[in-house]
Amino acid sequence: MVATAYGDSERTIAAMRDGAFDYLTKPFDLPQLLATVERAVRQRALSRSVTLSPPGATAAAPSGLVGTSAAMLSLWKLIGRAASTEAPVLITGETGTGKELVARAIHDYSARASEPFVAVNLASLAPTLLESELFGHERGAFTGAAQRRAGRLETAAGGTLFLDEIGDLDGALQTKLLRVLSDGSYARVGGDETLTSRARIVSATNKPVRPSERGAVLREDLYYRLAVLEIEIPPLRARRSDIPLLVAHALAGTSARAVSEEAMQRLSVYHWPGNVRELIHVIQRAAALAGGEIIDEPNLPEVVRAPRAEADGAAGPAAVDPEQAMTLREAVAAVEKRMIVRALARAGGNRSEAARQLGIGRPQLYAKLEEHGLSTKEGGGDGS
Repeated sequence: MVATAYGDSERTIAAMRDGAFDYLTKPFDLPQLLATVERAVRQRALSRSVTLSPPGATAAAPSGLVGTSAAMLSLWKLIGRAASTEAPVLITGETGTGKELVARAIHDYSARASEPFVAVNLASLAPTLLESELFGHERGAFTGAAQRRAGRLETAAGGTLFLDEIGDLDGALQTKLLRVLSDGSYARVGGDETLTSRARIVSATNKPVRPSERGAVLREDLYYRLAVLEIEIPPLRARRSDIPLLVAHALAGTSARAVSEEAMQRLSVYHWPGNVRELIHVIQRAAALAGGEIIDEPNLPEVVRAPRAEADGAAGPAAVDPEQAMTLREAVAAVEKRMIVRALARAGGNRSEAARQLGIGRPQLYAKLEEHGLSTKEGGGDGS
């Protein structure tokens, strides 16, 4: 921690870059100083008590997908079945669930793995450009078409063409894609030559596409061609047991190597409307703010830290935080007492070990035990 009379941006940035826990300027605000010291002590204790993941450790499968829950086991099975066939696959699921990862896994485990995997985000291209992007164009087909250009269907060759956000494909192109799925034939924009695609079509969407669904965005005949096999990816809230593995995966490449018990609890009960993509963003952001190897609860965004009465994402009133009714000194004392109790529990009552974990001397620990009304005989021997 750096305490200085200078608060300019260059010094502040340099101090934090070089590993300072925080940067305080004079004159000091005493409550802020006490709170900062308490956080620093807690970070030091956490770094000693939390088992760190080895550098480069990852919970990801070769496909990049992560999870051991029952929902993910079912997904692994569906991917395996899809990879063993040549049928078109439609992947559905909420935003951020990993639809492209599933598409890549199907390709990587299929007989087409040595051929190209070509991905197109249909929502990112204007309809006037999309036809050329998919089917290619001949020279002079439109203004700016100075030479013949191969489309993504042609580029994919005998591999996989992944059409992301298939629900954004307009009606005219849906008709042309239907023909490709029917007999493989298509033509470049501005051309008369009939070409034949050998690519396997895998598509994905988070929009309603089934004919029985209200507001379905695909023509019925195209849906049945695209969804010979359909894979629905479960949302993260339906596989909460995978969150610790996903957190370990997200930590790779960051400055942090673990999260505290309290932070993991918050991560485990949050409803994750943005799914895995949101979780990875939260961990990367928290790692940047942590100032150490351990991500603690205060490093998480407010929306994740906010207590919720439910764990499944349904609306409900937030629980009352008892610390809101405390003074700063009372809140610091409560945190200190909780840390001491947990350190003693981890140390099996060994007060020397508990003091080591807390980063204080044994006499200071005895004084704190008395101050907080904790028995100095609690937990057994003192390790001396």
